[in-house]
Formats: sequence, structure tokens, C-alpha cells
Amino acid sequence: MLKRSLISLFFVASLALTIYGQKRVPGVDDLLNVKTLGGAQISPDGKWVAYTVTETDWKQNGYLTHLWLANVQTGRLLQLTRGEKSAGNPQWSPTSEWLSFTSNRIGDKNQIFVIRPDGGEATPLTKTENGVGGYSWSRDGKSIVFSASDIDSKAAKARQEYLGGFEVVRREYNHSHLWTFDVAEALKEPVTGTQRTKGKEFTVGSASWSPDGKWIAFSATVNPDLIQGGTSDIYLLSLADNSIKKLVTQPGPDNNPNFSPDGKWIVFSSAMGNPKFFHANSRLALVSADGGAPRSITDGFDEQPQFVEWNADGIYFGGLQKTAAHLFRLEPTSGKFTRISQPENLMIGGVSFAKDGKQIAFTAPSPTSLSEIYVTSLSGFSPRKLTSMTDQVKDWTLATREVVSWQSKDGATIEGILIKPADFDPAKKYPLLCVIHGGPTGIDRPTLLDRAYYPSDIWAAKGALVLKVNYRGSAGYGEKFRQLNVRNLGVGDAWDVLSGVDYLIGKGWVDAKRVGSMGWSQGGYISAFLTTSSDRFAAISVGAGISNWATYYYNTDITPFTIQYLDKDPAADPEIYAKTSPMTYIKQAKTPTLIQHGEFDRRVPIPNAYELRQGLEDRGVPVEMVVYKGFGHGITKPKEMRAVMLHNLGWFNHYIFGEAKPDFAKPELPKKEDAAKVAGN
Repeated sequence: MLKRSLISLFFVASLALTIYGQKRVPGVDDLLNVKTLGGAQISPDGKWVAYTVTETDWKQNGYLTHLWLANVQTGRLLQLTRGEKSAGNPQWSPTSEWLSFTSNRIGDKNQIFVIRPDGGEATPLTKTENGVGGYSWSRDGKSIVFSASDIDSKAAKARQEYLGGFEVVRREYNHSHLWTFDVAEALKEPVTGTQRTKGKEFTVGSASWSPDGKWIAFSATVNPDLIQGGTSDIYLLSLADNSIKKLVTQPGPDNNPNFSPDGKWIVFSSAMGNPKFFHANSRLALVSADGGAPRSITDGFDEQPQFVEWNADGIYFGGLQKTAAHLFRLEPTSGKFTRISQPENLMIGGVSFAKDGKQIAFTAPSPTSLSEIYVTSLSGFSPRKLTSMTDQVKDWTLATREVVSWQSKDGATIEGILIKPADFDPAKKYPLLCVIHGGPTGIDRPTLLDRAYYPSDIWAAKGALVLKVNYRGSAGYGEKFRQLNVRNLGVGDAWDVLSGVDYLIGKGWVDAKRVGSMGWSQGGYISAFLTTSSDRFAAISVGAGISNWATYYYNTDITPFTIQYLDKDPAADPEIYAKTSPMTYIKQAKTPTLIQHGEFDRRVPIPNAYELRQGLEDRGVPVEMVVYKGFGHGITKPKEMRAVMLHNLGWFNHYIFGEAKPDFAKPELPKKEDAAKVAGN
């Protein structure tokens, strides 16, 4: 067999040479070039829906986001912003006169801009030294509150010039604080705003206005360190004198406060004092604007409710229901809730309300469509699609997606997404590739399109089944399910993946000798656990995965996560750290393993990758490790994402499909003119 290098992989993947009838199989660059939308902000008058469209910018090796408008009545689409700088976080003024957004188009610092829905030039409203974080309009549209860092750039520059670069660990923080400004004044000339909170006692998270514009409710942690997430409390700021009152103080995070329509109550997301908030249900809770004990109002909802709106009809929130997602209406006094959205398998997201509370806009994907913008009235829920993003893939041969379920080793019911070739034949046996999501409280859903890390549709076109496992701990299935891997990480997760493999083998669809597994973050950890504890796989890819929980605990930026799942630190309970660590089982490892990791990953620090690589090499197990330079926990640029996917294609195409083993160190590259053509330049 002639040696196939990455150049052939590149052209197979990027030029999509496999043809089925009039359609073609997408390549890696096709996937990366798909434009995606988000936002779905309906104007208060219900006439427009603003949204964002993000596309790949190969020239800048990044992703470019711009604002679009859909006319609700006519369906006409209009691009509002352009250029080489992104625009995001669109919000309507209460009068629908302005659409605001943030962008770093001036001075490379995020500032607030406004533009009219009928087009024209955007007008900058702010000129803050450290840029704008989150922001929101007052109910009367006269003012805006925003958050910004309190960093003293002059002092930082002076220290850098004299002492060079250094950081005192967990001693130096840039706190975020609140500022407000008058919109009419800012329309004349950009403003810095008036600082409303200051100091080092807390750092601000989200904020919202009272209906009368006299108060701002906000959440804040003691400092910006991720380990302090559980210290988030609710505060009330008086704009008359900048005095601050703490309304809610209890263990676990309390955040995202929003006022009732009459201004007497504040609804917020809360752990309700539960210190194990990483895997427990959050609640929506109420507290009087005058203070007092908070009260949970969603105890009957067995998932994580996400506040959307509070209007005259009640409180609206979104929540997962297995792989579906829905909109619910809650009666705040009784706690009774009703599902508003349909059909059963809808995956609703990004809901926004018109001012009358009777019309909404939202985004939703499906097994056969990309995420699109929809509008509907709440009475007689009947969504009408405004966008046609799915037209981008209409000429592609894509796999089918469906939800399947099986019983795990301990009897737990596990669901997953089964991706089948377009010409699937139940009488044939196929290679199987398991793709495992991160989290662990993530979730895989039956949606188009897998555009990152693991190109499922390319493998399906080569004749493989792909199983995406919603293992124990995944969101959408309730609190008890989410806690099934507490003190059982890796072990129980492996049961769920292996039982899924057995289920499909039992259906007669899988060649048991050609099974692979891969995943990023927690999915990378589970894949690492499988590569050291099982011989069921022909190949495995570990992306940003944990190999040793003790190594992870002492190096990660979120140490409380480990304690909440494993209960104690490594010195206090070395047994549980050994039980759940892939390195404990390294002596029995046999599976060829590709390790992928970001150079500066702080979530799963890279020593985990080196430890696993050395352990496998010591055992004589085939192993390759690729470090993506300059990246943290995720790969956030398209060229490096191209590399990640091509590396995975090369690895599994060799061990699963019998193609030549690629040489990652010496890839052959396309000619410049071919590369430019593929990239769309």
C-alpha cells in the first residue's frame, strides 16, 4: 500500500471528493466554513429580530461575528454591521429606536455602539479605558449600566517596565465594577460613564434595572477567581447615593437577579445553600427588594431552570428535558409551571420577548437543520422560520441522527445520539466511533452539524456509525442522574460507553474489531480511562483529558470541582483518586492512543497529557501527542481546529479503516493556490 500522507487527507477532507448522486460529502474546511447564528433578540415592538452570524475568517485565523436583522412581517433579511472587527451582544432600546451592540472596532477595546434598525452608521456611546463587559438598558431607555474592569493600566505598565512580568498567585485580581451613563449625552459624544461600585470587596457579575430606574440589582463574588464561584451573592445598588445593600448571602452561587414587573421582588438563580452545586439542581428563587429570606420557587422542576422573562403572565424559564429543550411558564406564588413550547423534541434556545409579552423569537436546530431563527405568539404556539442557514448544506451528503437508549452495567438507562451513514443498511456491520462530550454536565443532542474536533459526517460517509454517549452526569436527565458519577467518575462513565458499544453490537450493526473512542475535556478523561482500563477499542483519542486526578486537583483553576465530585482532596482520600484515575490502570493499557492538548490549558493542565503519554510509552503502547501552541482548554482558531480534525481523521482512518499511518511531524502541505481555494480566500 502506498503511504498516504496528510496531504491526501487534506484533499479528501477539504475538497470532498466522495460523491453520492448530485450531492457531495463535506470536507474539514467545508465544515469550518459553515456560518452559524445566535442571539434572536426580538424588538420590543415585535417588528424585527436581531441576531448574530459568525463565519470563519481564514485571513485573520479567527471567527468574525456581525449583526443581522429579520423583518418579522416580510421575512426580509438585512446585514447591519460589516468589517474586520466583530459585533456582538445585541440589545434593543425599550423604544425599538436603537439596536445596541459591543465591538472592539475602535482602539481594540470593547465599547457600546448603537445603530438604527433601518441601517446607517453605528454610533459609539462609550470610551472606557478598560473596555465594556456586560451591559443593559434601563426600562425607560434613558440610561445604560455596564461592567468594566478596575485595572490601573498605568500602574501595571510601570511595574512591567521596571520588574518585567510576574504574577503573585491568588493575590492579584482585576475586579469588575458597575458604571452608568445617560444615553442622550452619549449620543452627542462617547462617554466614560459614572462609576457606581468600587473597591476590592467584590467583583460584579450580572446586573439588572428596577422598573423605576432607581435601583440596580447585581450579583458579585468575592473576587474573579473561578474557585470563588460559590461566593456569588445578590446585592442592591441605590443610584441616589451609590449605597449598596446585600440582599442574599448563603452558601453556593446566587446570581442573575431580575426585578418583578412591579419592582417589589427579585428573581435569581440559586443553589439555595447547597455547597455541592456543580452537580445539583439550581433553583429559581425570590427575595423581596426590601430584603428577607429567599424562597425557592422551582423545587418541582428536576433540572436547571434558566430565567428568561417576568411579565404580567408570570415567570418564563427555559430548561432541558433529556435531549429536548423547552420554554415554561411559572406561577411565582404557587410554584406551578406549564410547558409552553412544542413539539416534544423541540430544542429551543435564545428566547426573547416582545414588550407585550405575547410574541417571542428563539433559535432552534434539529436533526436535519442548522440552528434557525423562529417567531411565534405564545397563544397557539406555532413557530414561523425567518432564516435559511440550512441552505448552506443542502448539497451535502450528511448522516442521519437519532436518539437511542440502553441499559448500563448497573441498570441505569443511558441515552445517546446515533449517527448513521446516509445509505445505512441494517444488514451490514459497520465500524463504530464513540464521541464523548465534556462537562461532565454537558449533553449531546441530535443536531446538525459536528463542526469541531471530531468530523462525524466525514466518518459516516466513509461507512462508520458514530455514537455520542450521554453518560451519567450529563445534563437534561435530572439531578439523580447527574449525581450517578459522584465518587464514581471514570468507572461508571466507562460502564455507560461500553454498554452502548455492546448494545449496538447486539443489534448486529457493529464490527467489534473496529471500535474507537474520542472526546475532549471530560470526554478526553473518559477516553483516557478507557484506554488504560479496557481492551475493547482499536484506537482512542484523548483531547485535553485528565489522566491523574491528583495531578489535576493540584494544578487546575477550578479545584472545587474535584472536591465536589470526589469529596476530599488527594491527601485525605488517596483511594478515591486512585480508583478514578486512568494512570492507576496504566500497566494494562494496550490501545493505540492519540493525545491532543492546548499548550496553556489551565482547566486541565498539560502535565496530565505528558503523564499519560509517558505511561503509555513505558508500556510500549503506540502513542502520539500533539500540543497546540498558544491555546488553553479549547482550540479557538480555525487553522488549528483544521489541524485537530485532520489529526483525528489520520489516526482513526489508520487504525479503524486500515489506511496508512500519517506522520504528524512531517505533513505534506497543499500548494498555496490550492490551500487558498479550499479556504475560500
